[in-house]
Amino acid sequence: QVQLVESGGGSVQAGGSLRLSCAASGFAYHNRCMAWFRQAPGKEREGVAAIYTGRRMTTDYADSVKGRFTISQDNAENTVFLQMNSLKPEDTATYYCAADYRPVCGATWYRPDFDYWGQGTQVTVAS
Repeated sequence: QVQLVESGGGSVQAGGSLRLSCAASGFAYHNRCMAWFRQAPGKEREGVAAIYTGRRMTTDYADSVKGRFTISQDNAENTVFLQMNSLKPEDTATYYCAADYRPVCGATWYRPDFDYWGQGTQVTVAS
């Protein structure tokens, strides 16, 4: 059974930092596309960042988070992280971890059509 368990959400002031974790189990973690998405109330789910868990470990970011967020992974622990710095009120959303069996993340990584999803973790940034 595939499980993606997110943790690390919370409430911070603008300019603060949070680190999200996504522990994956129940599927072949290596050589897959893992990603973080977020969804604010009344808005569509949007891609935040993606990482390929193969040897190259390529990463992709939404323009809105480039330079502030960093996606990384620990292959030994089958865990993906999202380090979020310089947080803004507009970053407030539920953040979801996603996994897919596609062999690369590709140019369409930001589309919320991944095979597996976590339950989400809330991030609230106060102004």
